[in-house]
Amino acid sequence: MTAARGTAAGEAAARGTSAKETAVYTHGHHESVLRSHRWRTAENSAAYLIGELRPGMRVLDVGCGPGTITADLAERVAPDGRVTAVDAAEDVLEQARAYAAERGLGDSVSFATADVHALDFPDDSFDVVHAHQVLQHVGDPVRALREMRRVCRPGGIVAARDADYAAMTWYPASPGLDDWLGLYRRVARANGGEPDAGRHLRAWARQAGFTDVTSSATAWCFATPEEIAWWSTLWADRTQASAYAATGGGHTTPARLAAVAEAWHAWGADPDAWFSVLNAEILCRV
Repeated sequence: MTAARGTAAGEAAARGTSAKETAVYTHGHHESVLRSHRWRTAENSAAYLIGELRPGMRVLDVGCGPGTITADLAERVAPDGRVTAVDAAEDVLEQARAYAAERGLGDSVSFATADVHALDFPDDSFDVVHAHQVLQHVGDPVRALREMRRVCRPGGIVAARDADYAAMTWYPASPGLDDWLGLYRRVARANGGEPDAGRHLRAWARQAGFTDVTSSATAWCFATPEEIAWWSTLWADRTQASAYAATGGGHTTPARLAAVAEAWHAWGADPDAWFSVLNAEILCRV
């Protein structure tokens, strides 16, 4: 272990408790949120990483949520590999455990609560450390990447993928969806996160000490009638029921939230509706 990595480990251990208080998970774990999270797979959300996976690898999946990507990663490092999946919320880990059991993954996956700013693992513990849609929500993404680097063995890979909300685009134009995007970005930043994280990933990785960083970008695109109905309905539900609609924080009012939800429904009913989410990705060699 180099001196720089040792310093990062020491700082994380010393400051881990306060780090948890620097950001709030903006989405929360309402059913409407998990509805979208359960849609995610390695193919549609971690394709940039799949080619790096080999049987027998040890993988850490940070911010695993309900575990759908976790399960796919576990199958790709089988039969002798192992995935350790962590999340800050114990309730969603219960769903991830149940899903892994349904997939018949047995002892190849384990789950635990964790704070990415201060991971409770020794140095050089994993071949791959992966985080999907995590860094946009943490209080100190550079420090989080340093921790991910610390627990990754020399020669291993730290991988991260995050959306960039300001780069999301849709058709047809909708003032209500403009209102939604502005609200979400205000709430996310008030919670200590960075909703436009995608564009920052490469810079954050370099600040964290990585010198070999491969950057890329891919998009989720919702264009069929079925995809549009699913996407618009879940965001209408999230607007009124999930944690990001923080009326108590002075960001909006219940009436305005209801108008945004209705705008999602109206936009989703348009036969020409189309929506794209830009996601940036980094593969960092340790």
